[in-house]
Amino acid sequence: MHIEVFVEDISAEAALTNLLPKLLPEDCEFVTHAYAGKQSLLRKLPGRLRGYADWLPDDWHIVVLVDRDADDCRELKARLDAMAVEAGLMPKARAVSGRFHVVNRIAIEELEAWFFGDVEALHAAYSHVPETLAKKKPYRDPDAIKGGTWEALARVLGYPRETYPKIEVARKVSGYMDPARNRSHSFNVFASGIAELPCSDA
Repeated sequence: MHIEVFVEDISAEAALTNLLPKLLPEDCEFVTHAYAGKQSLLRKLPGRLRGYADWLPDDWHIVVLVDRDADDCRELKARLDAMAVEAGLMPKARAVSGRFHVVNRIAIEELEAWFFGDVEALHAAYSHVPETLAKKKPYRDPDAIKGGTWEALARVLGYPRETYPKIEVARKVSGYMDPARNRSHSFNVFASGIAELPCSDA
C-alpha cells in the first residue's frame, strides 16, 4: 500500500513525517508533498489530482490536509471533495460502496491545534510548558483557541511572532505525540480517516 500526502507547507510535512508512522502499519509507505502555502496547494491540487486519475493503482490513496484558517469548514471540505470528483477520483465523504481514492481533512483552525491537543508532547519537547496547560481556560479546547493557534503556541513557547520557528516546533512536538491521547477533535477526525484506509486494516 502507498499513500500520496498533500500538505500546504513544510511544517505540516515535518509533523506528518513523524505522525503517519504512528497511525499506519509498517508495510504502508507514504510520500509527502509540501506546497508554498494553502493557496498554492488549492490552486495546483486539481491538476495534480487529474494526473493521478489517469494511472492511480488500486493500492494507492491520496490524503490532503489543509488548515481551516478563517474559512468555513464545510465549504472548504466541499471544495476539496469537488476537486477530487471533477478529477475523476472518489473522495471518502462521497463513497457509497466503501471504495474511495482521496481522504480530505482539515486542521482547525491550524495545525498547531494538534500540538495543543497533546500537552504531554509539548512539555516533553519544551520542558518550560506546564503539564497543566490543558486545564487553563484558553487551552481546554485545542480547536477553539482564540486569536490564531500558531500565535498562541508562539506565546506559550516564548517566541516573538517574527521568529517563531514553525518547522522546528512541528518536528520536535510531533516526535513526542501519542495519537491515542490527543484532545483535538480535528486531529481525531484526521486519524479516523487514516484508520479507514485499506492499508490500515488489521
